[in-house]
Amino acid sequence: MQHSELSRDASGSESNRLVESSTGNMAFRTVAIESPTGDPIDLIRSLPSDDPVAWVRRGEGMVGWGVAARLQVRGDETFSRAQRWWNRLMATAHVEDTVDMPGTGPVAFASFAFDSNGLSEVVIPKVVLGTRGGQSWITTVGNVEPVFAPVSVAQAPSSVKWSQGSLSESDWKAAVASAVARINGGELDKVVLARDVIAHVEGELDVRYLIQQLVDQYPTCWTFVVQNVFGSTPELLVRRTGDLVTSRVLAGTVKRRADGSSDAELASTLLKSEKDLSEHEYAVHSVARALAAHCTDLEVPEQPHVLELTNVQHLATDITGQLAIEAPILALVASLHPTAAVCGTPTERAKTVISELEGMNRKRYAGPVGWFDHHGDGEFGIALRCAEINTEEKTVRAFAGCGIVAGSEPDLELAESMAKLTPVRNALNIS
Repeated sequence: MQHSELSRDASGSESNRLVESSTGNMAFRTVAIESPTGDPIDLIRSLPSDDPVAWVRRGEGMVGWGVAARLQVRGDETFSRAQRWWNRLMATAHVEDTVDMPGTGPVAFASFAFDSNGLSEVVIPKVVLGTRGGQSWITTVGNVEPVFAPVSVAQAPSSVKWSQGSLSESDWKAAVASAVARINGGELDKVVLARDVIAHVEGELDVRYLIQQLVDQYPTCWTFVVQNVFGSTPELLVRRTGDLVTSRVLAGTVKRRADGSSDAELASTLLKSEKDLSEHEYAVHSVARALAAHCTDLEVPEQPHVLELTNVQHLATDITGQLAIEAPILALVASLHPTAAVCGTPTERAKTVISELEGMNRKRYAGPVGWFDHHGDGEFGIALRCAEINTEEKTVRAFAGCGIVAGSEPDLELAESMAKLTPVRNALNIS
């Protein structure tokens, strides 16, 4: 049984959270499994259409379906309220886990809004199917049998038409120029401006088809879907596995060309670009500073490396550390979000400039997305190279953002945003 509850604070006014959760104690059972064919399990193609969720990279990860419990929450206390909700459920949960790996036992998938005023989503699926390091498992909630579900074949849309989003290309370039002027005037160091485009779909609109395209085309990224937001992000906000904490910072981008020699030249130029190195440095410092509140032995490379993806190359820095005090993954996420890579520097000033210039509601774009378990472990990326599905209107709203610093040029930033829109466009089979 499920209930909905719009809670009220002590004054009697409606609070900023909406909760839908199962009643009574929850029973989780995890068992090891093998593919019926003996081949490696294809997680996405094993996913039925019943409220699908996913977090997959290089063929490993987890998918889930059905809703055993759900939390919708907004406000400044979003992360702490999500943790309290989870703690309450876990306090009375019965757990049977014969596999005992990160991601087994009770698991929740989450997609948090970029801004505290936006609505964040946390879901506990009825069934989770996972695979890691050659081990596969199924976790079920309640009396659900731990078996593969019947799966229909996901179909492609019959046609797709694109339209501009909140701002036209010329208006967005004007916003970039305004941001550069404000940076040059000393108001702030960096701001990330995003834009959206809208796909109008006829025929099937099945998110499983879209994430299958992303998994096939971007295997080194983390492909995800949580409550109608899907994408394939290259940026790992934070991973916690026991005491080990890891984060991958991306900032500074060039589009890839058709041949390897051109890509090598572009990578070399990227590593020498004062504009891109400056943008990247702001992002690295923002993450390292946030993790320092929780970790010791932080390892922060002095120079970034170039990360090659299918369509772009990024400056990347991998940061690791050891937890100094017990902190669940959601506490780390709360400390990190928003990083300079998706907001800017200084943070509050950048937020103000975003609200004044961007002209749109990001919702869960550029917010943390991923999963967490009952040990406090988990993985969260940043919801980039992503889109939001509206099944009633049959639209897909895709997003892309660019870091704006003193040397940014509006035409080049627009071209970068188009490159970052490519994954979702290609998932819909539109170039």
